[in-house]
Amino acid sequence: MIDHEFVGLHGLVRNEPRPIPDVPRSVADLVDHAAATYGSRTAVADRRASYTYAELQVAVDRAAATMHARGVRPLDRVGVSLPNTGDVVVAFLACMRLGAIWVGVNTHLATPEKRFLLQDSDASLLVSTADTIAAGWVGPDVAVIAVDAADPGAWWRDADAADRPAVEVDPFAPAAIAYTSGTTGTPKGVVHSQHNMLLPGAVMMRREPSALVQGVCLPLTILNMQVLSTVQTLLSGGTIVPMDRIDAAGVAGWIAEFGVQRMYSTPPTVYDLLTRPDIDPADIASLTHLGVGGAKCPEGLRERYRERFGSDFGFGYGLTEAPTSVTGGASAASIGPVGSSGAAHEQVEVTIRDADDAQVPVGDDGEICVGPTAVGHFAGCYSTMLGYWDRPEATASALRGGVLHTGDVGRFDADGNLWVLDRRSDLIIRGGANVYPAEVERAVEGLQSVAEVAVVGRDHARLGEEVVGFVLPAVGDAGAQISHAELAAECSAQLARYKAPVEWYVVEQFPRNAMGKVVKPTLRAWLETGTLPDGLPAPRALA
Repeated sequence: MIDHEFVGLHGLVRNEPRPIPDVPRSVADLVDHAAATYGSRTAVADRRASYTYAELQVAVDRAAATMHARGVRPLDRVGVSLPNTGDVVVAFLACMRLGAIWVGVNTHLATPEKRFLLQDSDASLLVSTADTIAAGWVGPDVAVIAVDAADPGAWWRDADAADRPAVEVDPFAPAAIAYTSGTTGTPKGVVHSQHNMLLPGAVMMRREPSALVQGVCLPLTILNMQVLSTVQTLLSGGTIVPMDRIDAAGVAGWIAEFGVQRMYSTPPTVYDLLTRPDIDPADIASLTHLGVGGAKCPEGLRERYRERFGSDFGFGYGLTEAPTSVTGGASAASIGPVGSSGAAHEQVEVTIRDADDAQVPVGDDGEICVGPTAVGHFAGCYSTMLGYWDRPEATASALRGGVLHTGDVGRFDADGNLWVLDRRSDLIIRGGANVYPAEVERAVEGLQSVAEVAVVGRDHARLGEEVVGFVLPAVGDAGAQISHAELAAECSAQLARYKAPVEWYVVEQFPRNAMGKVVKPTLRAWLETGTLPDGLPAPRALA
């Protein structure tokens, strides 16, 4: 069971919400429940291997035994950095069986970013491919399990399922850390319990109990994708199809081959599916349940989708801290008007609050906050995140008053639809991936040629937003030598490629407020309109 001293030590809170009706109490128990209920159905299938529910149970227990033999015990952190295959699903469920804490490490992150996640979480084990491990970012105190992507299951195949320890898993204990950056740019680990991860799937099951083939094109190292895909599918008895492609043509090929019926994706992928002439609509005809999120939805995208398929896709508002979505829907009746994020899901109460944490009237702007609903089938079942790993002050601020303060600004209309007005002010959401300007700024501000840097987002028809950087050169010869190539090289060395600015501009002076801080909305406005306040010289593009 949970060690309460452990929770306090890492700055987390203890939540014990009402048990979720009609589902197992934990993800660990779900493995057994699914095997007993759906035994011979296909649970996971990719182009290398497939498992029935009964076979998946054995695979998970063997993987858990393998991790246990490497020293993993309850509440130990296990880093997993794998591509989308059946192995990443098995690794996730094995962590849940052991009562360990999953730490997903996106394979596309740069080496310093990966190293930070392992060090910050104090991971004791890393499960990853041999070439990734060989890249030199794993410390000597971290045990490793090398996975051969060409030989599915080889890393756990020889273990005895009976060697998995019989762990009494506490559904309210820390079970996963999902790293996301705050407005300061410092990555923070959002901690969730197994209970938290079960609830979104239970809500979906009540709304739509069908067993579907669910394709997963977004990385399964993202905790929200394990929640929306792995956990949700195991509850319903469907099939998880991890895809190793995220480009539209590749995704269309997976959909056609496996008959994918449900998928969560980002606006850019959907945009390409709708606009690329080389994609045959017949290849994606099976895709009857599409959820779109993770980025601003480009204007006209839903209309394009309706024109081609005669139906609508789900679009809502969510965040890692929730976890997953808290508003929106999967049908035209529940999605809400274009531009909105729909109504609150039935397990949560979403409120808009002012600076004093008082709820504001309908139509007024304020901070979006999320807490449990007091009515209905899931009354009292929702739990906020347990907090930010080893960041007690940030946890106390985000969870004050017993609700999750998102930092996002929004309002409700008279019909109960949420309108998100500002996503954490400076946050850039590029094609479904969060880009925090401070991370990018930190990557280049140490260069001798740079005196100051500011990074903002610019609207993009396909990606939702793209990243643009502004630099104030250092005085003297160093500043004279500043170049796009130098900035791009520094970003490439420290950041994932999607975070790097597509354009860099040099400024003679930044627009500033009375406190001397750079006014980023002015820079964003210049990108859109080409105008600046009087007295400010226009930026020039760096070659």
